[in-house]
Amino acid sequence: MNIFAESFAVEDYFMQQARLNGQEVGAVDSTVAVGNFLKFIAQFSNAKSVVEIGTGSGVGALWLLQGMPADGVLTTIDSEREHSKIARNIFEEAGIPTTKYRIITGKLIEVIGKLADSSYELIIIRPALDLFDMIQESYRLLKPNGLLIIDQALSGGKVSDPTQRDPESIARRDGIKVIKEDERWAASVLPIGAGVLVANKLT
Repeated sequence: MNIFAESFAVEDYFMQQARLNGQEVGAVDSTVAVGNFLKFIAQFSNAKSVVEIGTGSGVGALWLLQGMPADGVLTTIDSEREHSKIARNIFEEAGIPTTKYRIITGKLIEVIGKLADSSYELIIIRPALDLFDMIQESYRLLKPNGLLIIDQALSGGKVSDPTQRDPESIARRDGIKVIKEDERWAASVLPIGAGVLVANKLT
């Protein structure tokens, strides 16, 4: 089933090149199925203001930019300067106007803390570090009825195994629990990629 989902969409040349670049530096990127889902969500929600936390090599951003309207702007944030560099290079190669995106490098939670309240329709989170705090910040940043997507939410199955006590699994497990138990969110978990959590800000 997962193989079929991953083969449903096809990456273009620049997405494929970005993925290869990411593999060389150990960047964590969305799978093809998740990337296509991000494009779908961006189109469906007509998201003009999007934040991506964890740029990786730029694969997810390329999918998002395909789905966003012409006047949309993507803010993508990564803590690794090398990731930001290779993402910027692939955006330039793909001919994406610099007015469509901004790339910010720095400590994630500090950068997020400087973004404006209630200003974004869609937020994507990939890293597990500081996930709880990033979820709280995402609620602040999202407009009413905005969407939060946590990529790799299930760590490829490790989160559902209580014997997995590594920091990443614990952080993602706790993050899912926080959203599930918070009445301000409506959420669902999808078994694509390494697991995707989608949450709608209700109030």
